[in-house]
Amino acid sequence: MLKVGLTGGIGAGKSEVSRLLVEHGAVLIDADRIAREVVAPGTPGLAAVVEAFGEGVLTADGSLDRPRLGAIVFADAERLAVLNSIVHPLVGARSRELEEAAAEDSVVVHDVPLLAENGLAALYDLVIVVDAAPETQLDRLVRLRGMTAEDARARMAAQATREKRLEIADVVVDNDVPLEELERRVGDVWAELARRARPASG
Repeated sequence: MLKVGLTGGIGAGKSEVSRLLVEHGAVLIDADRIAREVVAPGTPGLAAVVEAFGEGVLTADGSLDRPRLGAIVFADAERLAVLNSIVHPLVGARSRELEEAAAEDSVVVHDVPLLAENGLAALYDLVIVVDAAPETQLDRLVRLRGMTAEDARARMAAQATREKRLEIADVVVDNDVPLEELERRVGDVWAELARRARPASG
């Protein structure tokens, strides 16, 4: 099994790269999706969040009001640390379960947005960073996600710098290219990952 950490700045195209890797046969473990699952209605995770932050973080139907919780923790490092202390261990445990269920010769790709920020590179056999120029990121966030330029810049500034991400990269996928070229580049990366997964299993 080859454990791969996949990360990239917002708007760099990480989701597209993870989709392409799955098409090639990777087992994808998506930290964001798991983070939503572990605080779904009825979970111990949601109960712990409500205990820490109060009933005000719930919507009328009893699910987590993400924008409201985000507004509480975004500007308060201590409150964010409390939230992370609840969610991160749950995400870690679920990620390990999914990894253990994968076949021996699998390439398991962990899609982790804040891999660089949280110093997680050592957890993986290899780290792939999806990279794009800041102006490309900004353009995609405004054009494709409907953000204002100001919001997009703030979101980019809240993440690790491009340099910090590139420092931890074993493989860099340059995504300042059309989709067909990205597909070709990911195909080349996949061939190398599959080759490395085979001896690791034997």
